[in-house]
Amino acid sequence: MALLQVENLCKSFDRLQVLNGISFSMDEGETVSLIGPSGGGKTTLLRCLNFLEMPTFGSVTVKGEEIFSTDKAADLEEIRKNRLRFGLVFQNFNLFPQYTALQNVTLSPKLHAKDRSDYKKRKKEIIGEIEQEGKELLSRVGLSDKLDFYPHQLSGGQQQRVAIARALALKPEVLFFDEPTSALDPELTDEVLKVIRHLAEQKMTMLIVTHEMGFAEAVSDRVMFIEGGSIVEQGTPEELMRNPKEERTKKFLSGYNI
Repeated sequence: MALLQVENLCKSFDRLQVLNGISFSMDEGETVSLIGPSGGGKTTLLRCLNFLEMPTFGSVTVKGEEIFSTDKAADLEEIRKNRLRFGLVFQNFNLFPQYTALQNVTLSPKLHAKDRSDYKKRKKEIIGEIEQEGKELLSRVGLSDKLDFYPHQLSGGQQQRVAIARALALKPEVLFFDEPTSALDPELTDEVLKVIRHLAEQKMTMLIVTHEMGFAEAVSDRVMFIEGGSIVEQGTPEELMRNPKEERTKKFLSGYNI
């Protein structure tokens, strides 16, 4: 059974059709990269899967449970709960400037902990556990010495690593990355890609929008080429990036030194 199943996902903004019937599945532990020209629908796909945008049509299923379908009325509380099954790392970090690295990582878990039935009785213990997990996550991304640093005191690469730790803090079943290195200088890109590569080695299920073709080839189990809101072609990195079948894919990849 696939971990994530997406069926005929469509999204339009007024008369502009951005996604045109996207269908694919992902297995647990699989890393899939989304490549394609800007404006092709990659970011909109991630936002729809994370319910930051509501799809116009289609369905999303996780572990055999349909968590969204335009065939049935949307329950906002259910959508909020199901959003927690996914983590999203934005291209521009989106850290809270008034909070330290550790506070950024632990903020959401602390807020969600208040919904626990044992929160009042075990508040101090629960907060302590969340703080410890936050420290472990920051250590995992190589920032154990930056716990009390504010975003303005961190480099772009360090801020993005904090954002990755923050996304992991809620223990998502799938982690989405939206061009995680596009806002970084070249010398800072490698430190972020190293963290993502390590997550892939640990079999974190990930869907990555990227223009880093060498990285996509090295880290991905599968690559999907999206253009015009449709999946034009998909396959292993060897199949798609070395031996593409579709002319649109060939034309796109010809602009890169693969």
